[in-house]
Amino acid sequence: MASFRGWPADALHFFEGLEADNSKAYWEDNKAIYLTCAREPMDALLAELEPEFGTPKLFRPYRDVRFSADKSPYKTAIAASMAGGGYVQLSSEGLFVGSGMYHLDVDQLARYRDAVADDATGSEIARIVTVARKAGLDVAAHDVLKTAPRGYPKDHPRIELLKHKGLIAMKRWAVEPWLGTRKAKDHIVKALRASGPLNDWLIKNVGAELS
Repeated sequence: MASFRGWPADALHFFEGLEADNSKAYWEDNKAIYLTCAREPMDALLAELEPEFGTPKLFRPYRDVRFSADKSPYKTAIAASMAGGGYVQLSSEGLFVGSGMYHLDVDQLARYRDAVADDATGSEIARIVTVARKAGLDVAAHDVLKTAPRGYPKDHPRIELLKHKGLIAMKRWAVEPWLGTRKAKDHIVKALRASGPLNDWLIKNVGAELS
């Protein structure tokens, strides 16, 4: 496999076109561009990231429209996750890298809140979040309560983290010339390493859903 050299501009143009015409006709007419300019560079990147960040999983380009009001058949981005923690996505808007747990199931959320409330593990994640933000990452959740969760005081020293119903550290970049070069990998690796401690804390203290 060829080494990763970035994504050519045609990859971004492909996704721009797909946003404007999310149809099977457009996909079939431009599939070769997707494979050559978006998929092949992503495969090369994931192969180089695997030794440090774990086995990758490239997401399918087809949307599951069975339960969605939006019946657009294709995703307007290419994305992958890594077993050791991490997510990489390229779209016409640029590059996104993140790590953590986007959504917590009921039992996971209970363990998360217990760990945040605990003085030892809670202080640890608070420090991790501070360091991640100083490294230029955003730390957020897909859903945040407006007030304290039931059973926790509103004046808890880590109330903002307790309101989160997930936790991810992420970095976004708009389209820059370096996306078409090997420097893209440098940015990705730096962000993944910076977000690693947050992901490790979640794995240790929240873990997988209980069966």
